[in-house]
Amino acid sequence: MPETATPALIFDLDGTLVDTAPDLLAATNAVLAAERRPGVDPESLRHMVGHGARALIRQAFAATGLPVPDDDLPRLVDSFIAQYRRNIAGASRPFPGVPETLAALKAEGARLGVLTNKPQELTDLLLPVVGLDRFFGAVLGAGRLSFNKPDARTFEAVVKELGGRGAGAVMIGDSATDVATARNAGVEVILVGYGYTPEPARTLGADAVVEDFREIPVLIRRLLAYP
Repeated sequence: MPETATPALIFDLDGTLVDTAPDLLAATNAVLAAERRPGVDPESLRHMVGHGARALIRQAFAATGLPVPDDDLPRLVDSFIAQYRRNIAGASRPFPGVPETLAALKAEGARLGVLTNKPQELTDLLLPVVGLDRFFGAVLGAGRLSFNKPDARTFEAVVKELGGRGAGAVMIGDSATDVATARNAGVEVILVGYGYTPEPARTLGADAVVEDFREIPVLIRRLLAYP
């Protein structure tokens, strides 16, 4: 199939498109409470998101006492996912400017995809509830393949589903993982400065950083020399 002449724009999910921290916090603290651990605060939780459910549970337990024993991790992750699934978008909302910007990009012909380390099942549940599923031609979450971000093969899999790189491809995210994914795939990367990362986005080596999602179309045109 010949490649299209329009760009492929690949977005991270948590901390980039959707503010999922409130519901992730509730599910994490429910698991901690069941194990007689204190909860984590919202700011700490925001720095734990982005590497998948296993990493989130490991970090939450390490922050509230002794590290979680390896034998207990599968049970605790299953409990977290069950808690989160039951209320996946009770308080989660797209960040300001996200729906209208995605609509404008799609209307201009850009091909949009999601690449996240959130489990595929939870990604597929969340996107329709927050009204964003209609924008994306490809969605890849953790578990669908045997590898995750920052492996370049994840990026290439989403781009291939969208029809190839065409006029170029860009990763848009909020973390060092997204920068590493882009560099491994040999593409440009834009970070949002409001996301979930323990380090300031401007220190992570992205090609551009925005504080408002609505700035992204202008930067994409600049990076790709796209009209």
